[in-house]
Amino acid sequence: MSVPKKRQTSSSRKKRAAHFALRKPNIQHCPNCKNPVVSHRACAQCGYYGGSQKIAPKKTKKKSS
Repeated sequence: MSVPKKRQTSSSRKKRAAHFALRKPNIQHCPNCKNPVVSHRACAQCGYYGGSQKIAPKKTKKKSS
């Protein structure tokens, strides 16, 4: 296994890793129920994607006090 001949400088390391930052998720609104949804995913509240229902909607838990 090869070993680097010289130490890599911190500036070189940081330049290489400059594009590793996380991006914000692309949030859209569901056309059916208007809840925020990550794009290209089925809505978790109503189950709609592409104009038709693809999955069963999640059941919401009611808070009991």
